[in-house]
Amino acid sequence: MSNVIEVIEKRSSTRGYTEEPLTNEELNALIQAGLQAPTAANKQEIHFTVLKGDHPILKEMEDEKNRLRDISALEHNFYYEAPTVIVLSADKDYKWSPLDAGIAVENIALAAEGLGLGNLIIGCIYDALRGEKREYFSDALQFPENYEFEIAIAVGHKAVAKEPHTYDAAAQVTYL
Repeated sequence: MSNVIEVIEKRSSTRGYTEEPLTNEELNALIQAGLQAPTAANKQEIHFTVLKGDHPILKEMEDEKNRLRDISALEHNFYYEAPTVIVLSADKDYKWSPLDAGIAVENIALAAEGLGLGNLIIGCIYDALRGEKREYFSDALQFPENYEFEIAIAVGHKAVAKEPHTYDAAAQVTYL
């Protein structure tokens, strides 16, 4: 794996994937990266639901997202036809779950980049998975009891290239 700083500098959101599935080794490395993420008080409350890109529940999630946004089908679904989607859920009563899930998903994103895989961190389905169909989606995605959606990530082999985003350190950083 590459130097971690180089991986961070190279990573960008991928919005186009080949049909090639992840190998078991690649998928296991990504899940391990998520599981190794630190959690507040070492609670380790993050749960990972792994879906193949053709799983029917993904279409239902897409439809609900579009219904809530009052839009018809878009050119691409929310995961840009990636061969793998990992949905992170966590204990809904633990105040640090959103942060812990964010740390875990970033670990997965960086591990994916280090493995030469594209990835897209996904939050746009939040309202669909936390809305009136919350229980339905929680059951379908086999979330543990009292868990709810936090964030997701699409992963696959890149079909498109994109430069990492630019930033303005002078405007975004204050040194005291």
